[in-house]
Amino acid sequence: MDYTNLISPALGIFIGTLMGLTGAGGGILSVPLLVFTLHLEVATAGPIALSAIALAAGVGAFLGLKAKILRYKAAGLMAIFGLMLSPFGLWAAQRVPNAPLLISFSMLLVFVSIRLFIQARNESKGYPTKKPPPPPCLLDPSIGKLIWTVPCARSLVIAGALAGFLSGLLGVGGGFIIVPALKKYTNLPMKSVVATSLGVLAIISTGGALLSALTGSLNLTIAAPFALGVLAGLLLGKLLETRISGTGIQQIFSIFTMMVAIGLLIKGIAGL
Repeated sequence: MDYTNLISPALGIFIGTLMGLTGAGGGILSVPLLVFTLHLEVATAGPIALSAIALAAGVGAFLGLKAKILRYKAAGLMAIFGLMLSPFGLWAAQRVPNAPLLISFSMLLVFVSIRLFIQARNESKGYPTKKPPPPPCLLDPSIGKLIWTVPCARSLVIAGALAGFLSGLLGVGGGFIIVPALKKYTNLPMKSVVATSLGVLAIISTGGALLSALTGSLNLTIAAPFALGVLAGLLLGKLLETRISGTGIQQIFSIFTMMVAIGLLIKGIAGL
């Protein structure tokens, strides 16, 4: 009996709940869990993950825009260059063997999990952090918008382009790049950072999913129920986030991510 129709939405709800509890971070686990549970290759799982991220991020971005906390010019600039690089990532994903992609993804997950764990531990213990230099993108408090300069635009362009390429190559939305970039290069409040990041993710992921559909590499039979599950899980996660410790969730998530990374690495090495 084929349990794909049951596994796909259930997996989507799990991923969506993680996204709701941790921000955009949960989406990075979409591809490895699709690879493990449905035995898909990275090149097949990536477009499915992008379609789900596009739907969930689109809803989040709409809510942010409605609340007037999404900086749409910054999101648009990052998304334009992300869309330009995303097709190159998709092109490479269709030509690179599955095993090297699995190993590359596992290394990415190791980096993300270690960084998240250290950040969560420092926050939970109240460790002081170094005061960073003024960012290139400063908010004009009188109008609530960013002051545009060449260093500001350059920083956002580079971050958006990198997120777009990895989005196409590995099927990740790029939130683990965009959120830190916006925190480093702007002085936007966190709610605005998350909303702006979701706006970028929505555009880049939608572009990648549509391109995958046009080239025939998007499996809609799996993608549709998975995306709906992610959306339902995202809403559930948002309901639960106020009742659960944020740093505790981040630490658990980072440990789980490391476990997935190790499993993915073993699977990749075995496939060489």
